[in-house]
Amino acid sequence: MAKPQSDPSTEQRLQLLVESVVDYGIFQLDPEGRVVSWNTGAEKLKGWRREEIVGRHFSVFYPREAIDTGWPEEELRLARARGRFEDEGWRLRKDGSRFWANVVITALHGPDGELTGFAKITRDLTERRQYEESLRASEERFRLLVDSVRDYAIFMLDPDGIVRSWNAGAKAIKGYEAGEIVGRHFSAFYTPEDIAARKPELELAAALELGRIEDEGWRVRKDGSLFWANVVVTAIKGPGGDLRGFAKVTRDMSERRRLQELESSSRRMNEFLAMLAHELRNPLAPIRNAVTIMQLETLASPVLRNCRDVIDRQLTHVTRLVDDLLDVGRLTTGKIKLRKELLRLSDVVARSVETVRPLIAARRHALEVDQPAEPIYVNGDATRLSQVLQNLLVNAARYTPEGGRIVLDVAASDNFVNLRVQDNGRGIAAENLESIFQLFMQGESGTSAGADSGLGIGLTLARSLAEMHGGTIEAHSPGPGQGSTFTVRLPRSAQAAPAEEPPEPEEAGGGLRVMVIDDNRDSADSACDVLRLLGNRVECAYDGRSGVAAAADFKPHMILLDLAMPGMDGYETRRQLRSQPGAATSFLVAMTGFGNEDDKRRTREAGFDAHLTKPVELDALIALLNAVRGREGMKRGPGPA
Repeated sequence: MAKPQSDPSTEQRLQLLVESVVDYGIFQLDPEGRVVSWNTGAEKLKGWRREEIVGRHFSVFYPREAIDTGWPEEELRLARARGRFEDEGWRLRKDGSRFWANVVITALHGPDGELTGFAKITRDLTERRQYEESLRASEERFRLLVDSVRDYAIFMLDPDGIVRSWNAGAKAIKGYEAGEIVGRHFSAFYTPEDIAARKPELELAAALELGRIEDEGWRVRKDGSLFWANVVVTAIKGPGGDLRGFAKVTRDMSERRRLQELESSSRRMNEFLAMLAHELRNPLAPIRNAVTIMQLETLASPVLRNCRDVIDRQLTHVTRLVDDLLDVGRLTTGKIKLRKELLRLSDVVARSVETVRPLIAARRHALEVDQPAEPIYVNGDATRLSQVLQNLLVNAARYTPEGGRIVLDVAASDNFVNLRVQDNGRGIAAENLESIFQLFMQGESGTSAGADSGLGIGLTLARSLAEMHGGTIEAHSPGPGQGSTFTVRLPRSAQAAPAEEPPEPEEAGGGLRVMVIDDNRDSADSACDVLRLLGNRVECAYDGRSGVAAAADFKPHMILLDLAMPGMDGYETRRQLRSQPGAATSFLVAMTGFGNEDDKRRTREAGFDAHLTKPVELDALIALLNAVRGREGMKRGPGPA
């Protein structure tokens, strides 16, 4: 019986269909693997034209490593054995570029079952593979991110509360290695009381119902110790809404809770500090009496009188610091009293800067002080105004990150003077700009009222004292992290400046005209006393700008110049003195606490004539004075009386 023949029109339609497919490479191989047909899709995919590829072995599509392992032949063998074989792997185009291919090879048999060849269909899945690789890489990066977080415990639970993942933060906070906890129920982290109250189960039920819950409470570490935890539990659901498990994030909030407990006892601490302040005043009282006796008695020696005055000033300062502990009560009862006098504002600034300098130096801040050259006078209590400025400087120093910048700027108008303390520290939120001045207010920004005492009284006292002087204090800040500026506005004095004492005659034992420029007032004043006792005429200045101005008239033979001064340091002051006719030829001595060879080399290279290390030895000072006398060609006058 004759076999039925295929309809030529059907074969033609099938051939046209195969030729029209452009997204799949469809071609035939003979039993040995040589290409015998080639469609448009194969040409587009692999780059070979029909006349270039027909008759060649299909291994030309495989990378060298696949050919070396005999993989093309293995594919044909498997297709013969199974009838159909599917694979994915790298294949080559005509230009040598690679693409990721899905390949289906089907064995073709004749009417009698003999192998007549193979049909091969190839798809380009490069984009899909790139997406899958990108997804895998993203998942890996996310896993590495979660695993590397140490400040948060991040782990997964299955729907029954069994731990299924464990990151480094979970190990750090809870103490378990992954192998010790994965597979166990998360109730291991709860206290026996919470377990008895079924708190773990209730947490999961609430998270499932609400999607997410947050809680705080005591949790248990592996070693049995407790910590105060903030816990967030989130239900994880699949695309169909089925529960896949729970994500749990835990933070150790023990330190924050400890601080809250400390704050809760602040009232008792405040009462204790008030009692302590009263007790501290007891030993200060006889010291004050002793100073008063010295003030009433006549002291022949100016050095002793100066020492008495130094003790008086420092005792007053310590007494006022102690009184700060009691000023809260005085504010509410209106019992703060001012002892006003005509003050040179630069003296208040110098005293305030001197007091806070150790804190500023300890935090490695740069302090700039900018004041007008002409003196500005105010009517006020020197200690209280210093207290205002000190509070603002301490506030800036403590709440500016180490190595910050603090600027103290003094600017005068017709009737007022503005003192601005500006820092580049934590800043203040807009809603806190007024509340920080409230009693006991400790703002979240860090520039709060508690800067000086920790009790939230510093800025309250500063504003009250400024207002008692007829002034104001205002705070400005662009926002958290952007620094802040506190501006004190005080009325200028309508009184004229005190008349200067007439200069002493130059013939005072044949001495020199010596100027001391040092921002430490007690250091400057005591040095001046020594120089006067040695028979010299002496002028004193407490900052570089004032020293430069005073030198123009005084025309000193020698200038002792401190290096570490705010605003204009000793090096800049020296430069300006050299351009000043009154001091162009003065003998300039660097006077500093730094005295190693590198420090001396630096001052020498900067143009100083000599270097004195604090505390200054008397012999070294006398030697310098004699050298200057010799340079000036002066006869040595009689020594001090």
